[in-house]
Amino acid sequence: MDITIQEVTSKKQMNAFLDFPYALYKNNPYNIPKLRFDEAATLDPKKNPAFEFCTARYWLAYQNGQVVGRVAAIYNKRFVERWKNNYLRFGWIDFIENIDVAKALIGEVEQWAKDLGCTAVHGPLGFTDLDYEGMLIEGFEERGTMPTIYNYPYYPKFLESLGYGKAVDWVEYRINVPDQLPANILKIANLVERRLNLHVVPMKSTKDLKPYAKEVFKLVNETYAELYGVVELTQRQIDYYVKMYFSMIRVEFITLLANEHNELVAFGISMPSLAKALQKAKGSLFPFGFIHILKALKKNDEADLLLIGVAKKFQGKGVNAIILREFNKNFVNAGIRYAESNPELEENTKVQSTWEHFDARQHKRRRCFIKQL
Repeated sequence: MDITIQEVTSKKQMNAFLDFPYALYKNNPYNIPKLRFDEAATLDPKKNPAFEFCTARYWLAYQNGQVVGRVAAIYNKRFVERWKNNYLRFGWIDFIENIDVAKALIGEVEQWAKDLGCTAVHGPLGFTDLDYEGMLIEGFEERGTMPTIYNYPYYPKFLESLGYGKAVDWVEYRINVPDQLPANILKIANLVERRLNLHVVPMKSTKDLKPYAKEVFKLVNETYAELYGVVELTQRQIDYYVKMYFSMIRVEFITLLANEHNELVAFGISMPSLAKALQKAKGSLFPFGFIHILKALKKNDEADLLLIGVAKKFQGKGVNAIILREFNKNFVNAGIRYAESNPELEENTKVQSTWEHFDARQHKRRRCFIKQL
């Protein structure tokens, strides 16, 4: 039967768009289902503040009356202005193992790109750098993580056959948490802390964290500014992320560093892994999904490293060693035995060289693809 493409214009179609990956990856041991309400909010122009400068369209592919694929296309005006590249993004791309389905979906994205006068299409990317990005190209038999995309091995093969090539790669590491930090890193951490007159901000609850929450995202804007495709977060986006994520976070998994004036100069954010809990929840908090998540937040032996940022004037001075010292100490106290680095740009050799001091293995690689039009 022929493949037909329909643009998502109704609530029923949006529900089908959100539901498709749960069916496609049902019982897959490596995929981590996303929370459906979170996905819905991100794609909703009424809820996601990125729509102040983004336009998005969504399509579904049908065969024999069944949904067999989906894709989102995002035109991010601030990206175009910041990077001087008139590119269209694609994301939320999933399809059955049928090249014609992938071709039909990507064809819709490319046609809209041409209508907009874009010079290229690239992705998977989200509205911002804090959304899911990068298609898995290595590590298909490794369990995914909450912050990343999992996809079947045929995805990148189909994209390549449709003329897409590498724009940039991210690599990921699985790290065995040592009982004691390597002596050289501990020495550097203690030395830098004294020399730069820095201190770890004491926090016992999220109340202690809240005064610094917005400052964390301001540092995100500063430290991540030159990374691939990054666009500075607006104040509305910062408020949105603070409200969404900082209420559920465990403060002992966060390290904030301040100077003698108590000004934030660096941060490290991690959290107990929710991978297994999300697999049990199957994308829903109710009726029992939230129980699995609460349990994972309280008792776990795995953690996700999420964000690390150091103010520009403190970069290259060993401040990262202090964050690693605090992570390691807090992980050991919490019973964490393994940590996932999550995506790091492959060209970020300074970060990757850190893992040479640990029992770690690079086990995944993901790619942003691009096609010139």
